Amino acid sequence: SGSEMQPPLGWNLNFRSLITPVGIVRFFEIFLSCTAFSLAAASTHFEGASGAWCMFTWCFCFIVSVLIMVVELFGFSEKLPLSWDDFTSAFAMLAALMVFTSSIMYPSASTFLTGTCSDSICAYQAAATAMSCVCFVAYAIEVGLTRSRPGDISSFLATVPGLLKVFEAYVACLIFSLVSDPKPYKIEPGQQWCIAVYSICFIVTLLIIILTIGRCLTYIPFPLEKVLVGYNALAVLLYLTAAIIWPIFNFRGNPRPNPCGRDCSWDRLLGVTFLSFFNLIAYIVDLVYSSKMVFVTRTA
Repeated sequence: SGSEMQPPLGWNLNFRSLITPVGIVRFFEIFLSCTAFSLAAASTHFEGASGAWCMFTWCFCFIVSVLIMVVELFGFSEKLPLSWDDFTSAFAMLAALMVFTSSIMYPSASTFLTGTCSDSICAYQAAATAMSCVCFVAYAIEVGLTRSRPGDISSFLATVPGLLKVFEAYVACLIFSLVSDPKPYKIEPGQQWCIAVYSICFIVTLLIIILTIGRCLTYIPFPLEKVLVGYNALAVLLYLTAAIIWPIFNFRGNPRPNPCGRDCSWDRLLGVTFLSFFNLIAYIVDLVYSSKMVFVTRTA
């Protein structure tokens, strides 16, 4: 019969996911990231690790954004063994941070600012930088659209403390990139302590993110919210010591050399100092918000 000849439907396409505000923003993210790395590739002039990082960032964000849209279009998100809302919120925050970093790094890795390139190459590089900046705005808008509203804690990584966890882990990765040469950090115990602080806090924070996305935190047999508040308090104390000790051991009797080239180690040490303060502030804000969610919102 005719009903027997009709092929069964393998899936139901969710076209509504493409026309929601978040879906429309993701279209812009895909277009802008693709345009950025295409323009950068067309210029063929970017230097070293910084240029490679920018290209990786734009390609990575493009690929993952496309996969997210495909998964939501075909309705596969409900079948995946992970918290999809936590994953997309964490990725949007990570992508915003990565693209923001690339928007700053790419001009220094290219040649259009110095005017030493041809008009066509300079135009490609300037356009790639502009596309990257607008792409950052698109990912920041997605973070704002998907952020949990007050009282809604169904998706932890969409809350302010959850987004701060992603920020803290990313800043720690930047610190590790600046201290990638281990030779200067084997001399003073204070420097070793700071590296240990950065490593311990990064590992624990990354573990929290992974367990949240994997829906494993609900199986932990103790009051997790209070434990996270305690961890944030400990992280604040640890980063406070690092923010004090790192400048003392690295800049005491160590003025900035003249000249200090492009890859000057003194500038890298200064970058670690600023990033340490950024993460200290992030952990303080995280502690305040986490304490408010546990001790104020729950008792209200």
